[in-house]
Amino acid sequence: MSNFELSVRLFAQLFAILVTCRLVGVLARKLGQPQVVGEMIAGILLGPSLFGLLFPQIQQSFFPAQSRSVIYTLSQLGLVLYMFVIGVEFEAGLMRKRMLSAVSVSISGIILPFVLGGALAFFLTGNTVFFGDSVSPWLAALFMGAAMSITAFPMLARIVYERGLAGTSLGTLVLAAGSIDDALAWCILAIVVAGFKSDPAIAILAIGGAVLYVLFCWGVVRKALQPLARQAERRGELSAGAFSFILALVMAGAWLTDAIGVYSVFGAFILGTAMPRGLVSRQLIKRIEPLSTTFLLPLFFVNSGLNTQIGLLNQPFLWLVAATVLIAAIAGKGLGCALAARLSGETGRSALAIGSLMNVRGLMELIALNIGLEQKIINPTLFTVMVIMALITTLMATPLLKWSLGGSKTKVESAQPLTIAA
Repeated sequence: MSNFELSVRLFAQLFAILVTCRLVGVLARKLGQPQVVGEMIAGILLGPSLFGLLFPQIQQSFFPAQSRSVIYTLSQLGLVLYMFVIGVEFEAGLMRKRMLSAVSVSISGIILPFVLGGALAFFLTGNTVFFGDSVSPWLAALFMGAAMSITAFPMLARIVYERGLAGTSLGTLVLAAGSIDDALAWCILAIVVAGFKSDPAIAILAIGGAVLYVLFCWGVVRKALQPLARQAERRGELSAGAFSFILALVMAGAWLTDAIGVYSVFGAFILGTAMPRGLVSRQLIKRIEPLSTTFLLPLFFVNSGLNTQIGLLNQPFLWLVAATVLIAAIAGKGLGCALAARLSGETGRSALAIGSLMNVRGLMELIALNIGLEQKIINPTLFTVMVIMALITTLMATPLLKWSLGGSKTKVESAQPLTIAA
């Protein structure tokens, strides 16, 4: 396929992807789900699970292998920009207010699903339907444990925002716990990749480099951007030059963290947390968020959907495995975090709300699964099982949250707004 033919096909693909994601997203919102959940479902519908099942030749012709690499690249750009915006919106001051409870919930949200996921991996290891030939039992256990422990922090943040919980005690607690969970899970994932490549230096570089990167962003970049922030406040807007410079920083941060094995999305998120608050943060969100959420991010869900083949689950045993993974995921993450929140002094309904939010996996789970598939740690069948688990646990979150809060955004005690000192 020539470059011209590839570009023509790409525009047709983008049209189909955007229209499908928007339509399914609108339907999802009517059913009380976030737009992003609809986009996850749309990605699966456009892949071999439905489109390819009904019209296999047309689906393969419409999404040829040559163009899928372009979709993948654009989707990574969307992820980086979206995570940067999430970082810009993140309030570290609020997180400090609930750090003790957040650590308690986070530890439970890591240990229980990690143990359950690891146990399942030991049971499934050796079956090449699930894991690669060269994957050892302990490596499989680490990957499965990390994948089961992940909370979809960007999706969690979006649900918290859409439910009006941003800036509340409950919202702050789950955001803090979710961020800690993801940081630990991704460190484990870095160890998995290092172990798979038989090179401990990869894990050391990833974890050590991540710590240095965080310190650099919070200590050097944050201070260095203050003159830019003051200039923007005087002008009343963020200049084109300053905006371009910040975008260049985002790309540099994404490249650096990707190079050390921590992955680009976290480099973008940490850099976002270092951005000056006030006019600069408002302008960055206003300019970047619409493009990333409505145009680029749907491409990631479609890319994941193209790798999801529900038809691979063609035996009762495989569906039994899928059900077991789902039950373990809910018991480990949702119930575990709810119990930890209850023991930390939260009310019963508040604890259930926290557990339902922490059980969201969505976007970040798909990122981890795609890495596992690319590295040949897991095979397409297990990828599909885990995608189904991620989708169902994400679908559960909003209805459970609504029920636990009694249909009110601020009904439970812990959802009352915090008073933050200046």
